[in-house]
Amino acid sequence: MKTIRIEGSPRTELGKRGSALLRKEGKVPCVIYGSKENTHFYAHENSFLKLVYTHETHLVNISIEGQEIKTVLKDIQFHPVTDKILHVDFVEVHEDKPVIINIPVSITGDSVGIKAGGKLRMKRRNLKVKGYAGDIPDSLTVDITDVKINHSVKVGDLAFDKLELLDPKIATILTVASSRVALKTEAEIAEEAAAEAAEHAAAPAEEKE
Repeated sequence: MKTIRIEGSPRTELGKRGSALLRKEGKVPCVIYGSKENTHFYAHENSFLKLVYTHETHLVNISIEGQEIKTVLKDIQFHPVTDKILHVDFVEVHEDKPVIINIPVSITGDSVGIKAGGKLRMKRRNLKVKGYAGDIPDSLTVDITDVKINHSVKVGDLAFDKLELLDPKIATILTVASSRVALKTEAEIAEEAAAEAAEHAAAPAEEKE
């Protein structure tokens, strides 16, 4: 898992008024949920660009007045109209304690179903896992090579070394849906090909007449 660093400052005034003042100055109020107590701080909104606009999971080292706290992202709240970051929540991580985190799903392989005309439909783009920080990958890779038309991949179909998947085993991650082309049987395709070949063979004879 990749690491990024954020410079933060302690919050002296909590509540809505304090948060509003910080946002006017281009700063974002944040909370680190720790095992013993929570830490309230703020950082400039630009500090979160590498964390927000990425498809990968990161370990976040937050520095507050010289104190380094290892965390992972828990949640980001955005403004419904401007999409500006309103609030960020982190969870403190320890090497000897597992952490629960959402990890993005990445796809690899050429599905036989897609080759046959099917369409990939993603149902879940993130999965909740439990594991130690040192064992958490940037993303969870799912191989779809053998996924046929009208077949799917469920949480229960997957297993990752040193990670526990917490989503329901019956939950669907992705499916290869059928399409008009995919629904054709091999016999229908063969018949169409034979008909086209017959038309091309007949064309020169008609032109000679």
